[in-house]
Amino acid sequence: MSAPPAQGARPANRSGRAPSEAGAAVGRGIGTVLMYGLWKPRVLGAWRVPARGPAILAVNHSHNVDGPMLMGTAPRPVHFLIKKEAFIGPLDPFLRSIGQLKVDRTVADRAAITDALDVLAHGGVLGIFPEGTRGEGDFASLRAGLAYFAVRSGAPIVPVAVLGSTESRGRLIRALPPLRSRVDVVFGDAFAAGDGSGRRTRKALDEATVRIQERLTAHLADARRLTGR
Repeated sequence: MSAPPAQGARPANRSGRAPSEAGAAVGRGIGTVLMYGLWKPRVLGAWRVPARGPAILAVNHSHNVDGPMLMGTAPRPVHFLIKKEAFIGPLDPFLRSIGQLKVDRTVADRAAITDALDVLAHGGVLGIFPEGTRGEGDFASLRAGLAYFAVRSGAPIVPVAVLGSTESRGRLIRALPPLRSRVDVVFGDAFAAGDGSGRRTRKALDEATVRIQERLTAHLADARRLTGR
């Protein structure tokens, strides 16, 4: 294993630049303006996100707006792992400039893994959709990547439920909540994914994935009861 980077240094990512913390802060500002301008976010439990140090936000994914909504409502700048298909045309340099991370979901993307671990190693916040793709948003199917990042980095996981209106009226795009509708963003209690042993074996990761799924599913149920969604 190579030695950790010197304090203050950040290893370059695949483009020769480290994921930008300042860029992610700019992205947070843009997200705030857009999300509060187009919808009516109600943020609950933001204080549960650690004020400093590495953290992983594990978000359910049922609307295309979930990522930008979290970027605009989270109390800290977030670096999201985003599918490579979104990095097209002018969106490619824009997403990179605001500290977002491109990932190829069809392979074990080592460059994306390095970028994500780099964010956590330097005390940043990583955003992940553990279900992999947009679907029911119920955490029914989790990929092992979340467990790997949490166990490898030791960063706590903060479950997040983004709950938008299911009404069809007022929708311009089916995958988005109706404009000016209320969207609830509910942050849960941070928790450690590992069992405290420090193991990173396949069995340890499988066990961590089960623990994570239980915690995320329980948080989503709590968030729905709290918001009436």
